[in-house]
Amino acid sequence: MKTVSGLFDDYKDAQTAVDALERSGVPSEQISIISNNADDRHEDHSGAANGAGTGAGLGAVVGGAGGLLTGLGMMAIPGVGPVVAAGWLAATAVGAVAGAVAGGAAGGLIGALIDSGIPEADAHVYAEGVRRGGTLVTAKVDDAVALNAETILKHSNWVDPAARRDAYTQQGWRKFDDTLDPYGPEAIEGERDRYRQPGV
Repeated sequence: MKTVSGLFDDYKDAQTAVDALERSGVPSEQISIISNNADDRHEDHSGAANGAGTGAGLGAVVGGAGGLLTGLGMMAIPGVGPVVAAGWLAATAVGAVAGAVAGGAAGGLIGALIDSGIPEADAHVYAEGVRRGGTLVTAKVDDAVALNAETILKHSNWVDPAARRDAYTQQGWRKFDDTLDPYGPEAIEGERDRYRQPGV
């Protein structure tokens, strides 16, 4: 098995990627999505996103197109804030946060990404990208279909992690820091404007 991932500035692009992965035969249970929800795009019926730094568990179901997207729930990730999430990576991150709180071990989203096979440098970019308003789609796939899954993510308007790391570094960023305050809606909109394609 191989883990493939894509960061998206626009949630709709991430939805398109998830739908395309499912249509290509990747089972929903092998796909995960984590999307920043600081702008309350998705309604929280559970209260799980309250206290964004606490690592609250998965909560309410929100609407989606089908498959994985119908199971989106609310959670909070330290340093990122409120997110909607579904799938194995979300569950792993919640478990890692709980373990880190209980035992002082490194964990959270970075640990979950690295444990799933994502290179550490990319894991930091992905976590920072979600912190700044993005959506992360990750899938565990058989080696034989990994290239096809990566192609689907790229063709769904994903963010090149190396280019985004360079852009963040030029702003003085070094790595994701879960002790920083989450971005608010205005800061997130500024980030989206910074990377929005002309004419979009």
